[in-house]
Amino acid sequence: METRRPISCIVVDDEPLALKVLVDFCGQVPFLTLRGQFGDALAAAAFLQDNPVDVVFLDIQMPRLTGLQLAQLLAAPGPRIIFTTAHPDYAVQSYELPALDYLLKPISFERFVQAAHRARAALLPPLAPATAAEAPTDPAAADEALFVRHDSRLRRVLADDIHYVEGQKEYLMYYTATGKLLILQSFRKLEEQLPAGRFVRIHKSYLINLRHLEFVERHRVQVHGASLPIGETYREGLLEVLRYHGKFG
Repeated sequence: METRRPISCIVVDDEPLALKVLVDFCGQVPFLTLRGQFGDALAAAAFLQDNPVDVVFLDIQMPRLTGLQLAQLLAAPGPRIIFTTAHPDYAVQSYELPALDYLLKPISFERFVQAAHRARAALLPPLAPATAAEAPTDPAAADEALFVRHDSRLRRVLADDIHYVEGQKEYLMYYTATGKLLILQSFRKLEEQLPAGRFVRIHKSYLINLRHLEFVERHRVQVHGASLPIGETYREGLLEVLRYHGKFG
């Protein structure tokens, strides 16, 4: 049975709290293997000389050597870079480099998971289709569906049929092509099941399917006829996902 290998990574940030948050996030993503954490870019550069990794979560503004300078120093083919910063003005500079993603602080776990899945998609080939005698190891990846517990039974929901999801305390309301489903579930658990790169969190209470996104305005989006708010902390993440997919100039 074919499985995907883990993705090795390091975290580089001169702010102890930000470093701790990213290290904790790495520990919660099953396919990430953290190889090191560094408070400055020079120490990270020395480590990378003898210890190649797949991904570097890299703060941009650091003393002595910035994240942008470190990224320029890494010899090709080097690790994939996911920039992290509290300064949106650095976004343009970071995208002049071959960066995989750009995370604006404070980074939500959901946004971090999106970046991690993007890294896995970029680094690893898709799993080969299962044979007739072999059950798929990842239902969401194999047939783009997920199973949710609803009315004391497991119900199969096609990812394409999900228009958007609304958080309601400890529940999630799925708005789908066949109606609404109220599920006892967290956004974090849902995002672990969804196909990578197809869904994005736009608000603390809303996650949308990009395939059903109709238009974006400054403070709202329209998804399958529904007008939904964009949270301030989620705006840049949404726009970067749209740029990455070529849906936004």
